[in-house]
Amino acid sequence: MFAVTQRNATRQFAAQSTLLRSFWNSRCRRNISTAHLHPSIRDLATSLALKQPCLPLASKDVHVLNEPSDFYSKLLEIIRRARRRIFLSSLYIGSSEHELLGALDTALRENSNLHVYLTLDYNRSTRPGPSSPVLALLPLLRNHDRRVHVSLFRSPKLRGTMGRVVPPRFNEGWGTWHAKIYGSDDEVLVSGANLNKSYFTNRQDRYLHFQAQPSLADYCFSFLRAISSFSYNVFSSDLDAPIIRWPNSSIDPLEIQSGAERALSQLQASHVLSSPPSSDTDRDATGDDVFLFPIIQGGQFNIREEERTLSMLFNHLASQECRSEFTPAMTLTSGYFGLYKPYQDLILESPARCDVIAASPKANGFYGSRGLSGLIPEGYTLLEQRFMRAVQAAGRLPGIRNRCDNAVHLSEWERERWTYHAKGIWLSPSQDSHPVLTLFGSTNLNSRSANLDTELSFVMMTSSKALRQTLHEEVCALRQWAIPWKGADRKVRWRTKAIVGLVDGML
Repeated sequence: MFAVTQRNATRQFAAQSTLLRSFWNSRCRRNISTAHLHPSIRDLATSLALKQPCLPLASKDVHVLNEPSDFYSKLLEIIRRARRRIFLSSLYIGSSEHELLGALDTALRENSNLHVYLTLDYNRSTRPGPSSPVLALLPLLRNHDRRVHVSLFRSPKLRGTMGRVVPPRFNEGWGTWHAKIYGSDDEVLVSGANLNKSYFTNRQDRYLHFQAQPSLADYCFSFLRAISSFSYNVFSSDLDAPIIRWPNSSIDPLEIQSGAERALSQLQASHVLSSPPSSDTDRDATGDDVFLFPIIQGGQFNIREEERTLSMLFNHLASQECRSEFTPAMTLTSGYFGLYKPYQDLILESPARCDVIAASPKANGFYGSRGLSGLIPEGYTLLEQRFMRAVQAAGRLPGIRNRCDNAVHLSEWERERWTYHAKGIWLSPSQDSHPVLTLFGSTNLNSRSANLDTELSFVMMTSSKALRQTLHEEVCALRQWAIPWKGADRKVRWRTKAIVGLVDGML
């Protein structure tokens, strides 16, 4: 059975970590070199490799997708190719995704050794009613009970009286499982997209596909298995609803903080290189020209790797300022743009030019919603107005030349009948060069991502001209639909301001 006691799960995870540590040490003995990287990020790569897991790989195995339909096609492809394992992590699977669930069912029928692992958010997946996402999983569980393993993660933030009175639709405000990883065997698709029709058709996000990468696939799978030890398990039943069971009655589901912190910390520690990468050009004959750094952010578990990494990045940019005649250029985007205050401070104090792309109100996923959720786009307008006032106070508005052209510019993404969900960062050594670094994954770079949701993102550095060109084209594809920010002229109603004041950190 998939349901095991937390003690057994911890033992299994410890054994797995030992094997992974041995694997990572063997990679370290390959004498990984940073010499191929652009000089502007070599020192950062060396420092980051001592803090975070570091995965060297070849750029030929990295593919950037641009359209939701491409993401969906690739997702179905990797499911059809699976022979040993499929692991999907998302906020939820839409109740009407019959083709996707059918692909999983077919893969299981055609491969008797195949197992499917689903990691989803408890609150989002168990919304009441006939369209509850968890109900859509029941046929899959009935047909392949012992080979389909469903984990529902529930944030421990919402508890007590609030946990009893907050309506189901709003209980996600206290934190969700937000990591978006889609893998099978030795390939991985990383995105910010969920598994629902709009994300396959007209909801723009980012999508990076890594093929023939057993180390990355093993890392992602280990990450999901670690969190499954602190999640509800789902089983089939003869009734109209599956059985949802907590795996260990001796552990309170709302008291998992210390255990989850320990498991995630051990996971990361088992993957960190035991010595820094070399800068010697003769010491790496592998052909790897990409470094990939997995970054976990789980504020409720005191796991704040994203904050540490971004602080290292911006401190590095500041230290590089006096050594370079060029101003670095950064593009930052979020479909829910309400920068976490420490990130805002880092940007405003940075020497880099920063172009921000946010969703227009019409491109916000909550545009036109009924009730309080319909005010969310207006709430983000308020946060954008506050951000631009801070930009002005820092003397960083476009047209103000301070040291060099290091303005902070805000635009908004708008495309007819589309919504915007992309997030991440691209960094170029100068305004006329292509990106050498990108941050991608599930984080929205806001207070929710920092403190409430559980996120997995990646920093990728590369020297490959082809991949840098592809990342440049990815940014250009997003900018194609960016228009000047119009939020300064939008009115925000008093009730929206009051609600934002109450739930600011939840946006």
